Amino acid sequence: MSTARFDTVILGAGPAGEVATGVLVDAGLRIALVERELVGGECGYWACIPSKTLLRPPEARHESAAVAGVTTPELQWARVATYRDWMIRNLDDWGAVSGYEQQGVRVFKSGGRLVGPGKVAVDGEVLEAEHVIVATGSDPVIPRVEGLREVGYWTNREATTLQEIPASAVFIGGGAVGVELGQMLARFGSKVTIVQGADRLLNREEPEVGRQIAAELRSDGVELALGRHATRVRLEGSERVVELDDGSEARGEAVVVAAGRRPRVDGLGLETVGVEAGERGIAVDDRCRAADGVWAIGDVTGISLFTHVGKYQARVATANILGCDAVADYRAVPRVVFSDPEVAAVGMTAAQAREKAISVAEVTLDLPDAIARPYTYEEKPRGSFGLVVDRERDLLVGAWAVAPLAGEWIHQAVLAIRAEIPVAVLADTIAQFPTFSEAYVSALLKLPKP
Repeated sequence: MSTARFDTVILGAGPAGEVATGVLVDAGLRIALVERELVGGECGYWACIPSKTLLRPPEARHESAAVAGVTTPELQWARVATYRDWMIRNLDDWGAVSGYEQQGVRVFKSGGRLVGPGKVAVDGEVLEAEHVIVATGSDPVIPRVEGLREVGYWTNREATTLQEIPASAVFIGGGAVGVELGQMLARFGSKVTIVQGADRLLNREEPEVGRQIAAELRSDGVELALGRHATRVRLEGSERVVELDDGSEARGEAVVVAAGRRPRVDGLGLETVGVEAGERGIAVDDRCRAADGVWAIGDVTGISLFTHVGKYQARVATANILGCDAVADYRAVPRVVFSDPEVAAVGMTAAQAREKAISVAEVTLDLPDAIARPYTYEEKPRGSFGLVVDRERDLLVGAWAVAPLAGEWIHQAVLAIRAEIPVAVLADTIAQFPTFSEAYVSALLKLPKP
């Protein structure tokens, strides 16, 4: 094998790998970028970008129906699909590859694996570098349900690149993917059922969040099978019949698996550099270092599998590679589900805070009862907002919202938790009127007195 020398080799060109590449190229380093699929990764082609693009048209239609004096527009699926295809570059990464090559990055469109400290084998070459960054992402978890593989199923990839809306669909999983794509298909006319093993949707969030989003989905015609598990799938004509553990059934032209994701660690040669990886991915320290000269960022670390976390880890790892002393802090990672209304959260739930022996004070607001903005936004205003406070330290430790644009205004709580801004300061802040952000002051003023 021939040998090529670089400063850093990056395995994986999803958002995390791309951020790392950009930082290091700007610093003047010689970079090799290795990607077995499309440069841009899962997020850009099969997840965040296409899903949010598909969610927006039915959301806008629903919003128009809720606003006084506005007629409801028609959804035009062909135009939506065409725009979606443009957004995902028609699954063609030629432009991205060409752009990197013009910056001096050598791009390898192939799978690569570590073959020893500072060595990566790819396409018959050994790439040597002082640093190797592993950013290989994650794969969908496929549950062991009898008959599922035989009858065929969709993952997020098929669901976000579909060319025709199925007449019906059954989702296995009621997390963010199931909620978002289930609502999207329902609003495009599909008969949707969501099967969720937990007794509520989005079960990692506050119970009230799951209750409210379930009510919204039911209003869109989505059927929910909560506290139920799929046991078997069989084919009847053009329908896939999902048998549930209570003896009931759910039917759909498509079965969409939305049961979470697993770090992609197989076949990377991690053992050659003394790194062990398991179901939860590659363990890293607070600088995103997995071993001497080996860094891991993004989903492959198993730490909060979000695009924004991977991009953040890329900034931390590259800062350390460039000689700075950067430490990752995950206390304030925003979590947003782009449903309608949006679900947004950050920090701990009240239950999680109590498990950590925190002296908890919590408050929940019905937004239409507390602030004016919901009434200016739609005729039948919606929205709830909650805060979790550490009373002993007078600090916000958690926040959640089910409301329009919640993914935008949750970032006030993100900053408050990250910067440890005292509750007294937050409560004494002047909020623009009328905005959803006024909810912070209204909620804090309702906190139980210590």
